[in-house]
Amino acid sequence: MWISDQWKQYELLDASDGEKLERWGNYILVRPDPQIIWNTPKSDPRWKRYDARYARSNTGGGHWSDHKLPEHWKLQYRELTFLVKPMNFKHTGVFPEQAVNWDFITDTVRAAGRPVSVLNLFAYTGGATLAAAAGGAAVCHVDAAKGMVQMARDNAKASGLENAPIRWIVDDCGKFVEREIRRGKRYDAIIMDPPSYGRGPSGEIWKLETSLYPFIELVSQVLSEQPLFVLVNSYTTGLAPSVVGYLLDSILTRRFGGHTESQELGLPVTASGLCLPCGATGRWTASHN
Repeated sequence: MWISDQWKQYELLDASDGEKLERWGNYILVRPDPQIIWNTPKSDPRWKRYDARYARSNTGGGHWSDHKLPEHWKLQYRELTFLVKPMNFKHTGVFPEQAVNWDFITDTVRAAGRPVSVLNLFAYTGGATLAAAAGGAAVCHVDAAKGMVQMARDNAKASGLENAPIRWIVDDCGKFVEREIRRGKRYDAIIMDPPSYGRGPSGEIWKLETSLYPFIELVSQVLSEQPLFVLVNSYTTGLAPSVVGYLLDSILTRRFGGHTESQELGLPVTASGLCLPCGATGRWTASHN
């Protein structure tokens, strides 16, 4: 498991009975998590003194209750700064377990010793984009949601990266990649965080189990002749990290050499010493790195 344990301003205080107790800077949140099927004593008094709690509805969805939060506030991770904002579907705009991937991205770009261009697909609020830019890369950030791209731009400004060479693209990721192939555009590194399920602009159905392999094949066509890495995240329940690794191996290692690693991502739980699993990541890295 790759564990994001270098946070100073975020902390997973406790996890029990389907919920996690978190410290986001100066604010305490309680949010649901389906992985937490254990039931340990909720001895931390902050279980009863939180600033907001996301409660699931029996009819689907949910809402924030006992809301004592500002519209947004800032959270720092190393040289990066994010705007935290309570949003629909329990999200805050930041996935803290991704910090271990941000470290990998920044360190790999910096160690390359040459100009690096990065394509970040399904890029959300830009954690990986900022990590790559902080390492010195030129980044193309693509997401279909205009609001998420704006939030990513706000995060870049908060991080002092508003003048970094980042292209901000609101587009369907598949359609964008197809156009980049036709234009002959190439990238040294690719990051993607594809959804479990979705619909394309013309009603195409995206289902990760059937769509991910052909999508990685498609995206591999925009890799440069000296690629650096490809990183794939998945939050699809039941998809083992090894499966993500096998996909990358079968497409990229066969073509470029190099090697693949895959692991669960995890967050340490302060109260119990456990690590909460938070999705899977596969990383293909070129041997010349």
